[in-house]
Amino acid sequence: MTDSGITGPVMADTGTANSGTIDSETADARLYSISEVAAAFGVAVSALRYYEEVGLIEATERRGRVRYYDHAALEWIAYLQLWHDDGMLSIEQTKAVLNSADLDERLTIIERSRDEIRARIAGLRRAQAVLDHMLDCRSDQPLECPMTGAHINRRVEAALTGAALDDGFLPVADAD
Repeated sequence: MTDSGITGPVMADTGTANSGTIDSETADARLYSISEVAAAFGVAVSALRYYEEVGLIEATERRGRVRYYDHAALEWIAYLQLWHDDGMLSIEQTKAVLNSADLDERLTIIERSRDEIRARIAGLRRAQAVLDHMLDCRSDQPLECPMTGAHINRRVEAALTGAALDDGFLPVADAD
């Protein structure tokens, strides 16, 4: 195998049915169908096909129209999930990390992704603060609430003048 990093001997399938778990004792001695791999990793078969289409994984073998994966391929899928699922990288970012030629290139991609996540977290904190205030506000008319009303007035003023909205109503989005 080439680009995906999947390597290892092609072994015969034992033909044993599998319900989403992979027996580690025989893991190196068999191939797993795409359905078994999907069930074991908690992804749709279509996701595995898409990963193959975009070059993130490669089936170890095909028998007719069915793709099969060996233990090394399963490790590669787990590594891919580390970046895509756990690290919350996009497919494009995941592919860039997996295909990075050296550490500096990989670290640049990771740092950029981390900074994007920090910005999203700051936005979510701001949204939470808005919702917390609106839940705590006891005004029958939210626009009559001193904090909400003042915020709305500053927002309108900023929109009309093109000025940045610095309202003091909510925590300023930070980058931590």
